[in-house]
Amino acid sequence: MHLIWTLIVGFFVGLIAKFLMPGRDPGGFIITIFLGIAGALLASWIGQKLHFYHPGQPAGFVASVFGAMILLLVYRLFASNNQQG
Repeated sequence: MHLIWTLIVGFFVGLIAKFLMPGRDPGGFIITIFLGIAGALLASWIGQKLHFYHPGQPAGFVASVFGAMILLLVYRLFASNNQQG
């Protein structure tokens, strides 16, 4: 049940991140889920390094959306560099 919940939350986190950063982004349903899950992992890692979270404590929903937005920004930077040369 935990895996299903993770996939559902990951989908909504990725969906909100894509909504807040309009533009051409990769993938559909599966990529959106992976984006949300990776955003949550990134937000947890950054939060633990900045002492916002204790080790093993997951990031909240809003922080996960910000993590997913950071990943989208990084993707767009690399994608735009590859198109230029």
